[in-house]
Amino acid sequence: MSGSIDNWREMLSKPQYEMADWEKEIPVRARDGTQLYVDVCRPKAPGKFPALLALSPYGREIQHLAPPPGRSSDYTRGTGGIESGMTNYFVPRGYVHVHADPRGIGRSGGEYTHFGEAEQQDGADIVEWIASQPWCDGNVGMVGMSYFAKHQLLVASQQPPHLKAIFVHDGYTDMYRHMAYHGGIFNFGFYQHIWRLFPTSTTQPMSKQLFSPQEYQEKLEALRRDKDIRTYPYLYKLTINAENNPLMLDLLLHPFDGPLYWERSSYPDFDKIKIPVFLLSRWSAWAIHLPGAIQGFDGLKAPRKMVITETPWEGGFGRPWHENHDLVLRWYDHWLKGIANGVMDEPPVKIFVKGINQWRGEQEWPLRRARYVKYFLREDGKLSTQPPIPHERPARFSNDPWQAPGQTSPCLTYTTAPMEQDTEFTGPIGLHFWAAISADDANWFVQVRDVAPDGTASIVTKGWLKASHRELDETKSTPERPYHRHARRLETKPHEVYAYAIDVRDTSHVFMRGHRMQLLVKGQDSPWEDFAIWYHVNNATETEHTILNDADHPSHLLMPLIAAS
Repeated sequence: MSGSIDNWREMLSKPQYEMADWEKEIPVRARDGTQLYVDVCRPKAPGKFPALLALSPYGREIQHLAPPPGRSSDYTRGTGGIESGMTNYFVPRGYVHVHADPRGIGRSGGEYTHFGEAEQQDGADIVEWIASQPWCDGNVGMVGMSYFAKHQLLVASQQPPHLKAIFVHDGYTDMYRHMAYHGGIFNFGFYQHIWRLFPTSTTQPMSKQLFSPQEYQEKLEALRRDKDIRTYPYLYKLTINAENNPLMLDLLLHPFDGPLYWERSSYPDFDKIKIPVFLLSRWSAWAIHLPGAIQGFDGLKAPRKMVITETPWEGGFGRPWHENHDLVLRWYDHWLKGIANGVMDEPPVKIFVKGINQWRGEQEWPLRRARYVKYFLREDGKLSTQPPIPHERPARFSNDPWQAPGQTSPCLTYTTAPMEQDTEFTGPIGLHFWAAISADDANWFVQVRDVAPDGTASIVTKGWLKASHRELDETKSTPERPYHRHARRLETKPHEVYAYAIDVRDTSHVFMRGHRMQLLVKGQDSPWEDFAIWYHVNNATETEHTILNDADHPSHLLMPLIAAS
């Protein structure tokens, strides 16, 4: 990597302290009087140390179950919320590790509100409590991935004086677009999974406070009549037994972007975050975390760095993600201990370029040297830089929502000729197309894939869009990065042609000589076809999808080409 410091790992804090025993269930009083509880592990030595706070609803107790250093864990054993970081890595290197339960979780009082304002304030209050303890030198950071990471940005926007830096490891920034609704399509699989991780029995749907009793009942009745919801007994049951998953019911009752999501998203408050931020994600985190790192780097004005790496599978890092602890340590050695280790002297962006599998430093994102090239969807499944001619025939597929287990979804594919040379695409991607559907709504699922000479295909990136959510926010959209309002449902008349634009997640990928680029378009996903947690509520009507690709409807994939150096 150009401009990197090769020996920076030699400058890291060394493991020189014994770990003291965990001090468990220490009470911390929030500003409104709510009693919260934390666990503390610190070096077994006199003196004051910087501290790292880990805060999530997964339960402080399970954070002590992490596997030994250097050992990964499979999905069922490793991702039950064990994402706070390895205590036996940080504490011997001179940091106090604090695990906290927010309100409504475990023994902490109050009601859990999933990233709500009170929970954000709790995080700030715990930061200040930590700074006041005799074992803390007044320098506090935060640690942890996913929920823990998302919380860091929200707490930072509260501006607690002693929070000096954060390390956002796989954290989304827009709850509606990145997490709850992908292109307006409800992310059912994840919210069915995640609620099982929350040790709370007191939570009620937030919608009971957000709507009047009459409006709440009317919205429940509307859900019960929804033809899509009626094909999912688990979701329908929530309208009768909300306690089964009150968070998921709240999201179903809020199908459009709005205050519920704005309060729990960090992007509206980027201007309030003044402390240094490290953003880390991976290219295969299409569904949730990758766009958070991209949006954070673009929107934050505080000192920031971004690293985008990759993992062998879509589920991400082996918990508790020991692979990246050295990056965290370097960041906090600099900002909390004042060690001159060169972390801010390197380029602000570091990306792992897939295909050639090489690291590279960059000065900005997206790259100014990218040249956006249109790859047109052509007749007979071709993907070409040559525009279509008049009267090219459209392509069609019919999507059956009652997909048998193990069955592959019907789809269309558009494929380039073999690459004549190694070809890099790095940056955001926009898919622009004209289409008609035979129903009053439908879902579009797209993938960009790399097809090797032997025919094997790997996913490069993904995108999604519900037909009725096609309305763009023209003030925020660019051709390479469409931005949808998600504020209302547009009428979609069967068999009428509409223009669509899909925000396909950013990537950095080299298609090697002889490989082909392929665009796959389908109408649904499923647990056995896609990663088992990121699947969505499908439309319940068998629907014919027609994509036009003639001279009057030049459907195309807009790709960020990087010229060979």
